[in-house]
Amino acid sequence: MATVEKSSTGVPQRKTIEELFDVKAPPSSTPIDGVVSSDVTIDPSRSLWFRLYVPTSALTTGDAMPVVVYYHGGGFVIWSPDCKPYDDLCRRLARELSVIVVSVNYRLAPEHRCPTQYDDGLEALKFIDRTKIDGFPEKADIGKCFLVGDSAGGNLAHHVAVQAAEVEFQALKILGMILIQPFFGAEKRSESEIQMQLQSLISLERIDLVWKQFLPIGSDRDHPAANVFGSKSIDISVLKFPPTLVIAGGLDPFRDWDRKYYEWLIKSEKDAKMVEYPNAPHAFYVFSELPEYLMLIKEIKGFTHKLLTK
Repeated sequence: MATVEKSSTGVPQRKTIEELFDVKAPPSSTPIDGVVSSDVTIDPSRSLWFRLYVPTSALTTGDAMPVVVYYHGGGFVIWSPDCKPYDDLCRRLARELSVIVVSVNYRLAPEHRCPTQYDDGLEALKFIDRTKIDGFPEKADIGKCFLVGDSAGGNLAHHVAVQAAEVEFQALKILGMILIQPFFGAEKRSESEIQMQLQSLISLERIDLVWKQFLPIGSDRDHPAANVFGSKSIDISVLKFPPTLVIAGGLDPFRDWDRKYYEWLIKSEKDAKMVEYPNAPHAFYVFSELPEYLMLIKEIKGFTHKLLTK
């Protein structure tokens, strides 16, 4: 990954964040950093597919490996699993955590509005649960599954977990969930949205546009897709909801929403942990040069290990 220059605030500087994601990475049957990858089609009519990451150790050892299902960010309107930053991150997770990673490509807004993305995310879980997948190692243990999502993908993972609570899977079991700077919101601005708009990689205008393109026509940001803790939201206290790790950034405009989400989980009597990196901007996890990147990998590894050995 290219070198990241920093301003006096410590925020990575680039012409645009899109410039980083414009680079595409093909799947590789030749191991890269000890991980092979391939693309698997779920439904070609919906362009629903995933990139599968398998550590080479899964092909040579007898140990079963947990499965991480990853939902990428991009405000529901851009990006895909083959963007190089996501390819790098998922490969790193597969290697460091010794897991099989399934990185889901879901349909995007505005052509496909909410709840399309949630439906696609859940369909990926059902497909893994019921289908014998070419290239999927026999040692993959879908009974030990983790949902991971960043930004809009964190929002998606949350809603998939809510829907999955009502599904009778054959073998798949969600052990835990990791939301990295999840994308939530409401009509009333949070303090961090206002405070961070001048030093963030994303502006308030862009945030509003993304919600407008994603939410059902005529909806505002108090729609339960965005305001998951609002009066219109689903009461998760009655649902079987996975233990959740929430990662927040001190320089992220969504920081206060992520804090509120964590507090809402605790109030709903759910198992939750929150970690906040004070100097982390939004999307810090795609800049491998930042110290918070390695801290994140270590935190996820500790969280998953604790649940796997419980």
